[in-house]
Amino acid sequence: MTSSSTPTARRQRLGAELRKLRERAGINATEAAALLGGNQARISNIEAGRYGVSADRVRTLSCNYSCPDPALVEALAAMTGDRKRGWWEEYREILSAGLLDLAELDHHGKELRTAHTSGIPGLLQTADHAREVFRQVVPDLSPPEAEHRMSFRIKRQVVLFREDPAPYRAIIHEAALRMKFGGPAIARNQLLQLLAMGERDHITIQVIPFDAGAYPGAGQPVYYVHGPVPQLDTVQLDQSHGMTLLDAEAQLNKYRQVLARLEAIALDAAESRDFIHTIAKSL
Repeated sequence: MTSSSTPTARRQRLGAELRKLRERAGINATEAAALLGGNQARISNIEAGRYGVSADRVRTLSCNYSCPDPALVEALAAMTGDRKRGWWEEYREILSAGLLDLAELDHHGKELRTAHTSGIPGLLQTADHAREVFRQVVPDLSPPEAEHRMSFRIKRQVVLFREDPAPYRAIIHEAALRMKFGGPAIARNQLLQLLAMGERDHITIQVIPFDAGAYPGAGQPVYYVHGPVPQLDTVQLDQSHGMTLLDAEAQLNKYRQVLARLEAIALDAAESRDFIHTIAKSL
């Protein structure tokens, strides 16, 4: 068992799920520690993500907690097994831990879904578009920090180009398509990028036109990452103060419904491609 002064969101999520199992079993941390042959502090540190935990120990804890879902137990055990440093670790001392957690979330996602009203999804942005986005951040980013943020965003796109990529579905409102970030040339190249990415078998891009009228979600960008089992899904929201990760069952259900309704309102992939092409020709 290893300790970590800066636990990742993935390790914290594993600990939080183990805590849920314990609480549902009606077992307190002291009782759980006794069943494990340790002390209460060890259980608390595991659940807080400060200590790593082996797959065998996850299975033992789940058995002690009488977890009735073997698929969930094995999914939790698998969360302990990735010891390799991801590419995002090279940014550990440069960017916020939250951004690194997002890249790790991408890497482990089984399906990726997103909806944007006033912006292009980060995984589909060109470097020029991303650079312009970061020029608008308040307070201003220094030129080196803006470049680091841009390069990190573009490098995240590796998840869409790996050998066996997860399905990716993006819903983009017409408002985002018509914003000329960086001027007409950069905006046109961004639209052409969307068309090229939409040609990939695992990528689906849908457009919500102005004519569609009202839609759920209040225009807030939503990024939904499917885990190996539904209980391990995660929602990422962009807030004015930074990134928020949600994983409570009620929250997951809410955003599943939001995305399903948005997908139903949006044009299908072929119609969306024609729509984007028409806007690009007008620039």
